[in-house]
Amino acid sequence: MKTLLSGGTVVSMDPAVGDLDRSDVLVENGVIVKVAERIDAPDAQVIDASDRIVLPGFIDNHRHTWQTAFRGIGADWTFPQWAAAMHGTVKPHYTPEDVYVATLLGRLEALHSGITTMLDWYHVAQGHEHEDAAVAALRAAPARSIFCLGAGWAAPHSVDDDIRRVRSKLDGDDLVTMAWGLRGVEDTSIDTVTRELKLAAELGLRTSLHTGSDGTQRPIAELREHGLLRNTTTFVHANGISDEELRMLADAGSSISISPDVELKMGFGSPVTGRALAAGLRPTLSIDVVPSVAGDMFSAMRAAFAAQRGLDGGLRARDLLQFATLDAAQSCGLDARTGSVTPGKDADIILLRTDDLTVFPVTDPVGTIVSAGHAGLVDTVLVAGRVVKRDGALVDGDLSALKSRLLASRNRIATAADVPLDGSWDPQPTSA
Repeated sequence: MKTLLSGGTVVSMDPAVGDLDRSDVLVENGVIVKVAERIDAPDAQVIDASDRIVLPGFIDNHRHTWQTAFRGIGADWTFPQWAAAMHGTVKPHYTPEDVYVATLLGRLEALHSGITTMLDWYHVAQGHEHEDAAVAALRAAPARSIFCLGAGWAAPHSVDDDIRRVRSKLDGDDLVTMAWGLRGVEDTSIDTVTRELKLAAELGLRTSLHTGSDGTQRPIAELREHGLLRNTTTFVHANGISDEELRMLADAGSSISISPDVELKMGFGSPVTGRALAAGLRPTLSIDVVPSVAGDMFSAMRAAFAAQRGLDGGLRARDLLQFATLDAAQSCGLDARTGSVTPGKDADIILLRTDDLTVFPVTDPVGTIVSAGHAGLVDTVLVAGRVVKRDGALVDGDLSALKSRLLASRNRIATAADVPLDGSWDPQPTSA
């Protein structure tokens, strides 16, 4: 099957292809086969891309999707409040159905906003049935997803057995793959980290872990001292990590994921965007938790851009777009398949409206996307060549029924946990 995206403004994120005005993109059997000013393909299904920006789908490499039902409830919370609320109060009441409906609607929300690839950093850690529900939800969404299993986060069963079990379930799946959400040296012993990284390598799994420092800790240096830095690991947040340790990550080929909205609002400190670049790291961007922040990549790009420009005037708009596409694809080990509009890659492509009054007239496409873009501009989305959103609406699925299920899930959990839903909840962190 052939699909021709006709007459769009192509922002390819591939230096060899460049940016092309009023050009075509030909997709065949799910793969981009040609990008040119004019492509003759009389047997192709044509999608009119005039008045559209054609660019690679966004990649969110760190989101705790199981929290979707509590969107917006934590806008005023600090990190200790969020931890007390989501992990200490509501998480124990989650059933597999709650995990399924939150994960599915959260994944569809991300897809709706142009995120074609998303890493679901799972740490509900209630049991096998909950994990299987999350995997089933990701498989039900027509998107590229990575199930990052945070095994060991209070899981009531063997971590190694759990990882092997889920890995076997996802073996051979093309769109839904697996990663391992590790605990860092802040949360477990160096011997455990060593053993788990060894098993991850044995199973061919990339890893992701949260890290940071209050200025007295040196978690990256400790990992390096034990030979545990890998080019297959993404370090999330890293606020407070020293410049020296950032250079250690760059030397190891590791990746870094910044969640700028969460970090600024919850008290993590300034995002390390500029310091990471100075150390030789290409940052990537992620949403983290929608109880506290918006779930679209436009918001994340804008927050990271404003924060860094406010510090030193650094960064260009194209940097942010690369963080959210090609750099993020590399962090997930998927840069050969996605992250740019490049012949030979899978057609993970989004079309943004340029005739919308909020962005019209579009003079600089990249500058417009980063400074003024929003989810309402996402007109069309393709994943591996399949059109999953058309004319501003997702193509398949009964969203009304799914929304009803999510509301019922949220209300049941809130009742069981005895928490208010009227904006008055002020969770109190427990003392260590």
